[in-house]
Amino acid sequence: MKPSKCGLLIVFFAAGSLAAQTQTPSKQTPPAKAAPADEPKKVVFEEIIARVNNQIITRGDLAKARADMASELHDDCQNCTAQQIDQQIADREKDLLRDLIDQSLLVQRAKDDDINVETDLIKQLDEIRQQNNLPDMDALAKKITESGLDYEDFKSSLRNKLLTNEVIRKEVSSQINISHEEVVKYYNEHKQEFVRPEAVALREIFISTDKKAPEDIPALKKKAEDLRDRVLKNGDDFGELAKHYSDSSTAKQNGELGTFERSKLDPAIADVAFKLDRGQMTDVIQTKTGFEVLQVEQRYDAGIQPLDKVEGEITYKLSNERIEPLMRNYLKTLREDSYVKVMPGYVDTASVGNSLIEQVAPVAEKDDSGKKPGHKFLFFGHKKSSGS
Repeated sequence: MKPSKCGLLIVFFAAGSLAAQTQTPSKQTPPAKAAPADEPKKVVFEEIIARVNNQIITRGDLAKARADMASELHDDCQNCTAQQIDQQIADREKDLLRDLIDQSLLVQRAKDDDINVETDLIKQLDEIRQQNNLPDMDALAKKITESGLDYEDFKSSLRNKLLTNEVIRKEVSSQINISHEEVVKYYNEHKQEFVRPEAVALREIFISTDKKAPEDIPALKKKAEDLRDRVLKNGDDFGELAKHYSDSSTAKQNGELGTFERSKLDPAIADVAFKLDRGQMTDVIQTKTGFEVLQVEQRYDAGIQPLDKVEGEITYKLSNERIEPLMRNYLKTLREDSYVKVMPGYVDTASVGNSLIEQVAPVAEKDDSGKKPGHKFLFFGHKKSSGS
């Protein structure tokens, strides 16, 4: 997508007074000479590509969204070819700006409804800390900063996702109620979908020994054994332990590995796993890179699966089919009650037509504490009434 030749620019100041203005590049004032080292007043211009009520979306935001989307696709489809990933990126790229506008609308709605997710944010940050075996939150902040991310931006992104999810839960998901009768009806009409070979759904807790000193190996094995004992003897939830203590990337989904036919597993593991009933675990298994405990989350005998084995799967499928149109209708309503302005050269694929914007003086956006952030000023506008 090519930027507009006559777009809005947002001005970021590294220090000193802040201001924002609308101007065309052809009339743009040449940048001032660099300030002395003791007077850092660096100005950076970034093109605004959309305005959503009192918020803005920049070209940089769009570029970051694209990079994040590409990274996610690479992670989720590690066996895909480069061409397949490129095709998926191309398919999803057309809706990137729409998705950024959607998120902005949802976050603003959450703030309008005084939704507070700070407790959940702290819990999620602490889960990330535990997954990375870090001693405290300062160590987490340091690790995130060392990875090249800004810690406050990282927290803000997590907060926005939590706010978005809470609005969706309250306003959309709460409208979906899949009855048992609907599940039974779907099952009876689609039984061939549930004809499957013998398989097991597995979860794992993995303790890595990669790059560990030989003297540390016994303690790591004991850690895996202790976690297994917590499930076996104390009744602790396997998924929760996996989420907090497993070193595998599956930790974020409670250790879920997926569903496997016998032929898809290593023969030694298959011989053990297919002898276990639902909820049972293997002993601690030593691999080349660590120690692993597997739990059978579900067993599937060959043939048509009974309803009780696939009821959750059907409920999830039916819910997903209903949530997308409900979400689009809800977001359409938010758009109609808001003003969304997209700059020429960019496309919002969910556009419902823009209302006239009355330009008013720039006003500083405030954070949740009521303090000015000190680095970003936005253009505000008011939707004109029909009598204006």
